[in-house]
Amino acid sequence: MAADLHQALNAQGHSVYARFTTIKGFTSTAIEGWARSTLDTECQVLTDGLHCFNGIAGAGRSHAVILACGRKPRDLLQFGWVNAVLGNLKTGLSGAYHAFKFRKYAQRYLSTMTYRFNHRFNLATLPMSLLRAAVNTEPRPARWLRAAESSC
Repeated sequence: MAADLHQALNAQGHSVYARFTTIKGFTSTAIEGWARSTLDTECQVLTDGLHCFNGIAGAGRSHAVILACGRKPRDLLQFGWVNAVLGNLKTGLSGAYHAFKFRKYAQRYLSTMTYRFNHRFNLATLPMSLLRAAVNTEPRPARWLRAAESSC
């Protein structure tokens, strides 16, 4: 599983939007494929130097590395907001989906967390927007629903 933060920042420099997607594994090949299909060619990626992230440069995207050198993630100011988002993601997933098959439904769970994260500033509108979507959506077969998962 990987998470990419869409770079729309608020006044405090915190990400406003996130996109959480699954990948096959933490390999350079998997990261390169993900970077080619997901990241804009103009984006700049900052990572902690994990070897598999070399796939980002392999995909022709700008890649800068900050080596942790034994420091804790909380000690790296450049990754403070990312660490907070990932911590909240892990807490949300473990609290809500602990009794289900995560591997089978990973993208569905991550999409749910993405929606909640990206709408967190308008929490009062969430129930009504979900109700509106439920009322306006006709019954659909399971293959239609699963097609949405594979296109995320």
